[in-house]
Amino acid sequence: MEPVTLSTDRLLLRSVGPQDTDVVYSAAQDPDIQRWTTIPSPYLLEHAQSFTEQLVPEGWANGSMFTFGLFLPEGELVGMLGITMRSLGVGEVGYWGTKENRGNGYMTEAVLTVARWAFTAMSIDRLEWRAEVGNKASRAVAERTGFTMEGTLRSAINHGGVRRDCWGGSLLPSDLGLPSTAPYLPARR
Repeated sequence: MEPVTLSTDRLLLRSVGPQDTDVVYSAAQDPDIQRWTTIPSPYLLEHAQSFTEQLVPEGWANGSMFTFGLFLPEGELVGMLGITMRSLGVGEVGYWGTKENRGNGYMTEAVLTVARWAFTAMSIDRLEWRAEVGNKASRAVAERTGFTMEGTLRSAINHGGVRRDCWGGSLLPSDLGLPSTAPYLPARR
């Protein structure tokens, strides 16, 4: 599929390419991004090149991963957000924000926008979120976006060769007032 461009009142969400390699490389030098995400650490220029020139375009082309750079109208990168397909109708969202732009609500705005797109244009019926236990900023975004926290998953993330526990949650189309592509029958409590 061809990459999609989305927008909000404050952001342009678009695929990244070779023209964005330097800004992605620079942003990913932030120790917090390397600490809380599974990007390589240290993050080298060749990692950014592989990401912008291969991983992102191939993900869009084969429908396995839909990656958006989050940009202000003047062109400044404020974060990255991707949905990785996990199974039929199920995607996992992941994101990071640039140090200078955290705390402005950009990520919450972007997650909601991309979730609506995924539910309506991509026939996704469940969007999952995971973050290593302790990543309070990522959890706050997920909660503000409406994800239901489903618990702690033991040894569910491999970060730098070390298995770690993570928090997990989900967002369904109905959480945003949207229809699902398949009926949902929740368990009785």
